[in-house]
Amino acid sequence: MSETSPPMPLLDDEALDTLDDFLASDKVDPEALDLIGTHGFLVALAIAPIETPATTWIAELFHGDPQFADAAQREQILGFCETLKQNAIEALEHGHLPELPFDLELGDIAPEETPIGDWCAGFMEGVFLNEVAWFEHDEARVAELLLPFMALSGLFDDEPDMHELIADSTRAEALVKQLPELILDLYLHYRVPEEKPKPTPRKKKPAGRPGGKGRR
Repeated sequence: MSETSPPMPLLDDEALDTLDDFLASDKVDPEALDLIGTHGFLVALAIAPIETPATTWIAELFHGDPQFADAAQREQILGFCETLKQNAIEALEHGHLPELPFDLELGDIAPEETPIGDWCAGFMEGVFLNEVAWFEHDEARVAELLLPFMALSGLFDDEPDMHELIADSTRAEALVKQLPELILDLYLHYRVPEEKPKPTPRKKKPAGRPGGKGRR
């Protein structure tokens, strides 16, 4: 389980390097997510309570249709993305934590200037694809679980509450450390039914005398 097993890598190094090179190339829109943001985006899709059509998330991830060299490259790159997402599902389904592509420390650097912030921003982009579905069940609990991702992403700097969360470096570092467990908590939130309290047994009424009313 997650307490004893090391985090599980979602793609091998060679696949990550190939995906990184493609995302950094001029074949992809400059506004598209980089490798770190893509990792966060696909992990969010693995957690999401509903399946997003591939055509939708591909267009969002790449900000349009990339200029693949040929069908083989298209199959390879999109295959890596799908594999990363499915490996995240597989890990979380078995209670394992996915390996994140960064060290879990900020080092006194603003979150939005680190890979941590980039990853969380990509994760939140994945949430925005189906925001209604994410918050449809127990909105308060989901908001609580997503708070560190939101605060670290740098996407909500204009909100005082978010800024306050990361203004203190100690508190910000604590949020970063929570990320792996929160990923698993979010996945389980949507897939493990809540335990309903057992109904209180009804007390049996004492049997009455034959004929209804008893004698006085």
